[in-house]
Amino acid sequence: MKPITILIADDEAEIAELIAIHLEREGYHTVKAANGRAAMQAVQSQPVDLAILDIMMPELDGHEVTRQIREQYRMPIIFLSAKATDLDKITGLVLGADDYMTKPFNPMELVARVKAQLRRAMQLNQPAEGVHSILQVGALIIDPDKRAVAIYGQTVELTPKEFDILHLLASHPNKVFSAENIFEQVWGESYYDSGNTVMVHIRTLRKKLGEDPKKFVKTVWGVGYTFNG
Repeated sequence: MKPITILIADDEAEIAELIAIHLEREGYHTVKAANGRAAMQAVQSQPVDLAILDIMMPELDGHEVTRQIREQYRMPIIFLSAKATDLDKITGLVLGADDYMTKPFNPMELVARVKAQLRRAMQLNQPAEGVHSILQVGALIIDPDKRAVAIYGQTVELTPKEFDILHLLASHPNKVFSAENIFEQVWGESYYDSGNTVMVHIRTLRKKLGEDPKKFVKTVWGVGYTFNG
């Protein structure tokens, strides 16, 4: 069985080495990159199961690396950055990151978050029992097997988390999910003060679906969200 490979992209060599030591103790294989361009070369030259990215890197910053990764790959991405404002976190999550930790950080907490993201990714990639049916509501089509969404025949480019939220809601039309319910089912871990993570993903999901921004995903004030099927 091939070891799980984790990319650590950080221009601070001491931090990258510290992370690598803790991950390798857990049996993971690590690859280090000192800048964004080297990070992309690593992703393109070998299978990478998860990426830990700093934001402020030379060559290409973490945001640009994330954009390029998301054009081709679905591996979980964790931002690890000294940029700690809510706006920084929201920007990272909207771009397609799955989690965000700020420096200074607890290495054991980072390892725990890595395990949670890998567990979630593996669950999503397991062969399904039976055949997944394509969901269609009016002009909106959701294909769970291909993890693809189209509206009026045009492909809608969603991040992995945006797709998971849409599929969760669409699979249970008219059922109301609280932000806590959505977070625990989509992120696969206990709900915590997520800095409006779910709300931000809902907002960008609506924008990408177009038309009336609340036509498909409706807010039930004080309760949560539902798919308006």
